[in-house]
Amino acid sequence: MKRLRFFASLSLLAIHSAIAGEVTVDVFPSKTLGRDYESIIYVPDGYDSDADETYPVVYLLHGSFLSAEMWTEGLSIGARLDAMITDGKIPPVIAVMPTSESWWMDGLNEKAETAFFGELIPRIENGWAASPEREDRFVAGISAGGFGTIGYTMKHPDMFAAGAALSPASYEDLPPANSSAYEHPSFLDASGEFDEALWRSVNYPAFIDAYMKQDQVVSLYINSGDHDALDIAYHATVLYQRLRVHQPENTELRIVDGDHEFEVWDKTLDDALEFLLSR
Repeated sequence: MKRLRFFASLSLLAIHSAIAGEVTVDVFPSKTLGRDYESIIYVPDGYDSDADETYPVVYLLHGSFLSAEMWTEGLSIGARLDAMITDGKIPPVIAVMPTSESWWMDGLNEKAETAFFGELIPRIENGWAASPEREDRFVAGISAGGFGTIGYTMKHPDMFAAGAALSPASYEDLPPANSSAYEHPSFLDASGEFDEALWRSVNYPAFIDAYMKQDQVVSLYINSGDHDALDIAYHATVLYQRLRVHQPENTELRIVDGDHEFEVWDKTLDDALEFLLSR
């Protein structure tokens, strides 16, 4: 993924939601990571942690060399969710936006996947009014977060009802030369060289066959800009074609105008969230 700058989500500036959720920051010491694990958490209007009601949860995974602010500052997630809930497009939902220093996998710098499943999800389901049921748990991500989304849904199909991978940095084999994966500490060995064997072991071709042999189906939404400089439109289509054979009614692909950029994600995120949360 290219290094990206945030842009103002202009399409949302004119929205005046009838409701207003709350956005807070949660921090806890992670034994797995050996550092504080920080997440931004959105809860919907009327949320009451002491009530018997539980809410579906969507985990939102940011891109390479970015942070959870990708969602709040770059994509105005609070106002977006408020508007979609007000319009009845999605039910009230909890959104969890963790910050990771990895590509959401157990890399050479930290065990992000182990921390996500072993620490973050249990913390959310024990500390918030979050439904612990698979049918109420969703994951979505952008670029490297899309890479993580595909990996999480295929390796842990018992955990998620659906996933959405926006411009996922997932490839048939190695990433293109302009990918930030070659600079990311997740994949750099002690000599600073990109570990091709590690990449292949965590990229989806390593486990898609096992996913398709088991019984649980995770619905998956995939998209890309048609001018994506990282060749993701092609590779997203290849992934879609492979999954369509296995789950034709549970896989969607959108190729839209644009590059690997916030404008693409801004205009497609509502569609992705509706795919996840209206099922």
